[in-house]
Amino acid sequence: MGFHLFVLLLLCCLSSTTISSPSSLRSDCQRTCGNLSIPYPFGLGHDPKCFRNEGFNLTCNESATPPKAFRRDFEVLDISLQGELKTKSSIAWNCESYPDVATLSFDIYFENSPYTFSSTRNKFIAIGCDTQAYVTGYRSTSPLPFRFGCMTYCLDTASVINGSCTGIGCCQSSIPPGLTSLGVEINSSSNHESVSRLNPCSYAFIIDQDDFNFSLSDLFRTSTSSLYNEVPVVFDWVIGNETCKSAISNKTGYACVSENSYCYESTNGPGYRCRCHSGYGGNPYVPGGCKDIDECKDEKTHNCKQMCINMPGGYYCKCRKGYYGDGWNNGTGCTADPKEFPLVKVILGIGLSFLFLLIASTWTYWLWRKRRSIKLKEKFFQQNGGLMLQQKINTSRIDTFKIFTIEELDRATNNYCASKIVGQGGFGIVYKGVLPNKKVVAIKKSKLVDASQIGQFINELDILSQVNHRNVVKLLGCCLEDQVPILVYEFISNGTLYHHIHEAGHLPSISLENRLRIATEITEALAYLHFAASMPIFHRDIKSANILLDNNFTVKVADFGVSRLVPVDHTQIATLVQGTWGYLDPECFQTGKLTDKSDVYSFGVVLLELLTGEKAVCLNRSHEDRNLAMYFVREMKENRLFQMLEERVRSEASVEQLMAIAQLALRCLKLNGEKRPTMKEVVVDLQGLRGFQNHHSVHEQETEKLLCKTSQDCTEGTGGQYSTGSHFDISLTLSR
Repeated sequence: MGFHLFVLLLLCCLSSTTISSPSSLRSDCQRTCGNLSIPYPFGLGHDPKCFRNEGFNLTCNESATPPKAFRRDFEVLDISLQGELKTKSSIAWNCESYPDVATLSFDIYFENSPYTFSSTRNKFIAIGCDTQAYVTGYRSTSPLPFRFGCMTYCLDTASVINGSCTGIGCCQSSIPPGLTSLGVEINSSSNHESVSRLNPCSYAFIIDQDDFNFSLSDLFRTSTSSLYNEVPVVFDWVIGNETCKSAISNKTGYACVSENSYCYESTNGPGYRCRCHSGYGGNPYVPGGCKDIDECKDEKTHNCKQMCINMPGGYYCKCRKGYYGDGWNNGTGCTADPKEFPLVKVILGIGLSFLFLLIASTWTYWLWRKRRSIKLKEKFFQQNGGLMLQQKINTSRIDTFKIFTIEELDRATNNYCASKIVGQGGFGIVYKGVLPNKKVVAIKKSKLVDASQIGQFINELDILSQVNHRNVVKLLGCCLEDQVPILVYEFISNGTLYHHIHEAGHLPSISLENRLRIATEITEALAYLHFAASMPIFHRDIKSANILLDNNFTVKVADFGVSRLVPVDHTQIATLVQGTWGYLDPECFQTGKLTDKSDVYSFGVVLLELLTGEKAVCLNRSHEDRNLAMYFVREMKENRLFQMLEERVRSEASVEQLMAIAQLALRCLKLNGEKRPTMKEVVVDLQGLRGFQNHHSVHEQETEKLLCKTSQDCTEGTGGQYSTGSHFDISLTLSR
């Protein structure tokens, strides 16, 4: 049983409506409403010059978000100049087992209007398990009604198939052509009593078939459901109800006003539409609306083999020079003319050949460079004693020493970037590097090598890698794949003793106790090298520039570039004179014999620097006093010690303590090496001096003698955190 609720959609009766001429069409008419474009003959508002007639007049609800267009009470979703209008339509419901839910049917009338239900786009759909749905319709060509519909049944959900609308849970029927008005009625044979749990309501509607796909969940909907309150419907629209022949004869009312347009009659009832000729696109209902389409812009819109030439309303195809044929893909196409010289092909072939040759040459050169690099690395590795060193490392089982590849050190120093340099000199450069494990290291690249001494170098490298003393810079590894071995040390961040004494001006802030501690740590490191190492090592270049300090001012003796390993049964060795002027042992300079006492002499000079703040060589003093050691010895003989000492040293020590320190320095600087103390003895003396109490029992007259000036114009050719005035950063004999 059903009830009828009549919904008048686009109710027209437009036979007496005034037609607006396209020639009087206004250019300032609103042509959009929200996201919807509204082309003529449709329009908005009350100005009849913005639409063809009242049947095409729409309203725009600006208060909606986004704004929505309506024809009477029905929302317009889309307008096509191909003669289609998409809008929303109502649904007929039957819910007799739910008395609180309304049961309704609906009627729609389109008589004497430009709209007809689309028979190709729409379907009549009914959904339910106890449902009969009927449509009573009228055509514009006949006053007699006709009736069609469908029935759908189902007993359980197992029989319902998603996507299938063939009578089980869902049925459908086609829409006949020319339908201008209809009424929908829906009933249930048993008031849904047998299927109320499965299907509480039945419903039917006209819908755009592209927007509908049946699913099992549709059976459980009621009229209160948010989905399917309204559904999209497509209408065909036409101009008038006359034929093209009749319309063309009426010059004032004819709608196809654009050039390159034509009239064609509707297949869904009376009336006609307008269309642009092939090759044109746009709106045929306004003057100049049909515009030429350039098919040549897109290969998908033309059928040319080679060249496409656009022309008004179309295009034609052509072959390039050197080819013949009609140029069409579905014609004779384009064939190369054997009489024509294939210039393009020759140029293209030469170009591709050249490109291939360039790529092949580049690849070959790169491969050659790579192989050459590998061979050079292997050559240098063997030449620098890599196999011998590897064997010694494996034999001695040293875990802390590593042989690095050249690529690892390249990455660590960012390809030896200049900003990574922390020290350089005449024989090499020291870089700051960061290993993959984030450890910061000092990387020394030297410039000289003597291939005849490789065996001895590897032997010394092996021994130095085993040196383990808190006051000696640790050798972490090396790279032997370069022409000159590259050495890797632990990185000491606080600069050199030379820097703190002579450049940074930090000496006055260093107490006497710390100066004695620094001196003691230097001698402890040297005593270890002389007596505790597996083979005695003579440093040979002790100077303040080779004494590194960490952030706690702990000493790290560095730069073993000219150091020598000494056989256990030898106390001296003959060698070429090497070292730094001002620190060099005079006896070694005269005799060419290197002993452990040579390091003692050099340390004596460093001790003087700590006490006086003076440089080892000062050009501002008289010629005979330029050498700090000689100057000190003479001042001691003339009893003028205290005027040489730095102010803080004088203020923090007693006369007895200062004299004891000076006497120790004097003994270290003896010209006869045999009269100098050993480094062990120096360690003992300094440790005793550090425990000596400073009572400040100095007379006022003696205090006045302590005032002196520290020269600010002295110079020495050393400095920097890592000295590089030697061949390698460890004991290398390659250049000796």
